[in-house]
Amino acid sequence: MTFSQKGGTTMTTVRHRPESEALLTPSEVATLFRVDPKTVTRWAKAGKLTSIRTLGGHRRYRESEVRSLLDGNTAAVEG
Repeated sequence: MTFSQKGGTTMTTVRHRPESEALLTPSEVATLFRVDPKTVTRWAKAGKLTSIRTLGGHRRYRESEVRSLLDGNTAAVEG
């Protein structure tokens, strides 16, 4: 986020990442793995699954990584 002053007013510029990759909520991931959403959060804390934080502090997970794990490819997290 960048702040700049122009004519006495403050302008805010927010840099967004490309929206090319779908993100899943903990609940959506939990449904796919048939586990509780808290388990998904524990996996993220343990480094088994990469999480992205929203501006509000909520976790989101890359769909491609989740699908790869569902297919049994554990190298997706390690790499």
